[in-house]
Order: sequence, then structure tokens, then C-alpha cells
Amino acid sequence: MVRPATILKYTYLVVVSFVSIFPFAWMIISATNSSKDVSMGKMTFGSEFMNNLAKLNQTVDLPTVIGNSFKIAIISTILALVFSSMAGYAFDIYKTRVTNMIFTILLLAMMIPFVAIMIPLFRMMTSVGLLNSYTAVIIPAIATPFLIFFFRQNTQSFPRELIEAARVDGLNEFQIFLRVYIPSMKSTYAAAAIITFMGAWNNYLWPLIMLQTNETKTLPLVISSLSSAYQPDFGMIMVGIIIATLPMVIVFFAMQKYFVSGMVGSVK
Repeated sequence: MVRPATILKYTYLVVVSFVSIFPFAWMIISATNSSKDVSMGKMTFGSEFMNNLAKLNQTVDLPTVIGNSFKIAIISTILALVFSSMAGYAFDIYKTRVTNMIFTILLLAMMIPFVAIMIPLFRMMTSVGLLNSYTAVIIPAIATPFLIFFFRQNTQSFPRELIEAARVDGLNEFQIFLRVYIPSMKSTYAAAAIITFMGAWNNYLWPLIMLQTNETKTLPLVISSLSSAYQPDFGMIMVGIIIATLPMVIVFFAMQKYFVSGMVGSVK
């Protein structure tokens, strides 16, 4: 006989799974229907997907917009992994009173919302001529307090014996970082790459402020402009959302086996 606790557990899992999956299912179904059908709440697949895709490509320069998003996300992720991991490694391996004080200031900086520094950051970027440039969008993402904190906490589980052995073998500090630390922290780098890529790909507010022309805008900005139209085409918008979602899904599933171990700080 099935126990009531088991029934409640599986009922809860079914409800949570439905709530989690339904928005994605509705998005995919809506992308195959016309805007009128979506507005009427049609919940069956239609035959308008290719028409919606063609209308989206006619409305916006889709290859350019997607290329802009990939350019910003990939460059931001690579630079963030390099600089944030170096900072996190240094904060943990070379501890002094000064470095601990600087790290404490970084932790305090995590409490400051981005909107509080947005205007000074905008004035700084415009004063050096970076308005409407990808550089202005990428620079704030290179070394965030959270990512430095993330690498520093994971570095605490890094075996110090490996560093001492490498020094005995004649490696300098930079070679130790490249040849010993990075290969041993693959899980941490994978988790950080997923977090950073998703954040850069979905970034909306800062690119909205800095990117002024249609040629430089990213996919989230274009989708937002489509949805704010006087008569939005919901089928076309859903196709755009699917295109914006696919890279994040691919990146996550490609690195998911490293993600959990990286989040809990394991060293391989």
C-alpha cells in the first residue's frame, strides 16, 4: 500500500515540474502560432513558425544582433574568468593584512546595487569616449566582486601541497597558476563560465544605456523593443525569445557535469 507521504511527495514534484516546464512549453507552442492565436490563448501547435521567423528577420538584422550578443558574452566570459580567477587565487594564496582588508571592501561592494553606481559609471565611460561601444559593456563584467569571491572561496579547497611541489620543481608563481591551478579547478571555471555567460547574454539595463544605435544592440534589447510596440506580434516575439534562450541552454548542458561540483568547491 502506498503511504500518504509518498503520494504527497510525488504530487508536489508533479506540480512543481508542471509550473517549471509550462512557460517553456507555452513559449514553443506560441512560436508556431500567429499573434492572434497567441492572444486568444491557443495551446496547440500551429504552422506559423517559419512565417514568424521570416518576419523577425525582416524586422531586425538578426545575424548582426545575435553576433553582437555573442561577441559581448564570449569576450566578457573569457576576460572575467582570467582576471577574477587570478584575483581570487591571489587573495587566498597570498594572504596579508592589506589583502584581507581589500577583500573585505570587495565583499561590502557586493551590497551596493548596480543602479547606485550606474550614473557615475556612465559619466566615466562617456568621458573616455566609450559611449556606444562594446568595450563599455564588457569592462564592468571583467572583475565583479561576486566572481572574485567565488574563486577565492573555491581556492580554499585547493591543495597547498601542489603549490609547494611545483615550487620545488622550479616553476615560478605564474607557471604554477597556469599549469597547476587552472587544470585542477576545471569545475570551478565551468561553473563561473556558466554564471558569467548567462549574465552577459541576458544583460539588459547597462547595454540599454550604453548602446545607442541599432547596429550595436543586443538580442535582449531588440526583443524588448519588439514587445513594447503599439501592436506587438507575439508569435514573432516568441521566436526571438527561443533564439535568445538556446545559447544558454546549450552552454548549461555542455558544462552541467562540472557545474554542481564547481558550485560546492570540489577540486578535480
